[in-house]
Amino acid sequence: MKYKLIKANLKTIRFIQKVAGPVRVFLKDRFDSITNARLQQNLLNAIPFWLGALLTGIVAVIYAKLFLIAEEGTIYLFQLNKWLFFAVTPICFIVSWWLVSKYAPFSRGSGIPQVSASIELANPKKYHLVNQLLSIRVLLIKIISSLIMVFGGGVVGREGPTIQIAGSIFKKINDWLPEWYPKISKKNMLITGAASGLAAAFNTPLGGIVFAIEELTKTHFSYFKSALLTGVIIAGLTALNILGPYLYLGFPTVSHLSWWIIFPAVVSGGLSGYLGSTMTRIILYVLKRKSVLHTNTRRIIYCIVGGLLIAASGILINEETFGTGKELMQTVLLTNNKYVEWYVPLLRFFGPIISFTNGGAGGVFAPALSAGASIGSAVADWFQLIDSNANLIILCGMVGFLTGVTRSPFTSAILVLEMTTAESIIFYLMIAGLIANLVSSMVSKHSFYDQMKDQYLKELESEEK
Repeated sequence: MKYKLIKANLKTIRFIQKVAGPVRVFLKDRFDSITNARLQQNLLNAIPFWLGALLTGIVAVIYAKLFLIAEEGTIYLFQLNKWLFFAVTPICFIVSWWLVSKYAPFSRGSGIPQVSASIELANPKKYHLVNQLLSIRVLLIKIISSLIMVFGGGVVGREGPTIQIAGSIFKKINDWLPEWYPKISKKNMLITGAASGLAAAFNTPLGGIVFAIEELTKTHFSYFKSALLTGVIIAGLTALNILGPYLYLGFPTVSHLSWWIIFPAVVSGGLSGYLGSTMTRIILYVLKRKSVLHTNTRRIIYCIVGGLLIAASGILINEETFGTGKELMQTVLLTNNKYVEWYVPLLRFFGPIISFTNGGAGGVFAPALSAGASIGSAVADWFQLIDSNANLIILCGMVGFLTGVTRSPFTSAILVLEMTTAESIIFYLMIAGLIANLVSSMVSKHSFYDQMKDQYLKELESEEK
């Protein structure tokens, strides 16, 4: 009996082994095929993001070098004969405006509101409108117009334009995908493009990620985190490998701070935030009033007047009126010249207003940072601060003014942090940003970019009708 039971068990074991072998092979083949299919799908989904980020990094570097050449051209011309700017600046303002008006009207200004509007329009019913906001034509006109503007002494930056340029690159890649290709979210492509553009422009990968989350979208981060992270990394590494390791502003000293430094930091952040928001409110008011200039002759006259004002302030008062103001930031942060003349904050405040409302291409990111630096320098002078204490207040002013413009305090703090690697003062920068955000909300309920985005959406809707 016992022998028969053992024999039956052996037969059962042999049967199980006979059946289990093919089942195991079948399940393994199915698992491998599913795994390979997923890997293939993930790879196909990732390739457009990687390609877009790579091209963004390359174009951002080329644009940055051209922008630097244009600024150096301004300096050379000023040293050659500064009085030439009474002719050069108005001409550059007219040409910059004319290119935008003639060939790509939505390439004017910063570029961030256009990308925000594109993200909002990234649905089947409205996506065709995005072509007017993001395209190869917009990309080219954006670059050319902003270069002409800055060569003439215009107070504009390249960072906002780089974001629109990156958005145009990512959109075009998405449009080129064949029908058989796996469907990729257009919104995710645009968000990743914008973040990659900012990361490549400033060499601030964390800033690009925080900017995408805080400024551009309310989509849950988990839906696009892989694409966003890889896009930012590739774009940043591309720019880094071409330009080499660099910081946008350098290494200011921020050690050995006084215990009471928090008080001037709050003053710097609050005052800068108020003035940053006030500047954008004036810009919006001027643009609204300027909209009644229906003829090109009147718009040309506006360009001439604006150009003459910028030229006069640069020639008769201080050449620091011209350009992005990056040299001013580096001077007050990296040298012993911590204090600026009393009129410099006024020049850096009104310069972007005149330049931005001209109608050409150019952003307010870098001008906002330089305006904040000049205000922080003035606050440091009030408190008679020196060295590292003054540097902290200057950086808080930069965060505050940028927050007043963008209403994105964490993005502003992270950007300034990454530009200087001043990790030890992150809490001061965040406090300055939060105070600036609170104060600026009293000036205007909505951010400058949100209001510009709404204006662009209205223009597109009216054109469609």
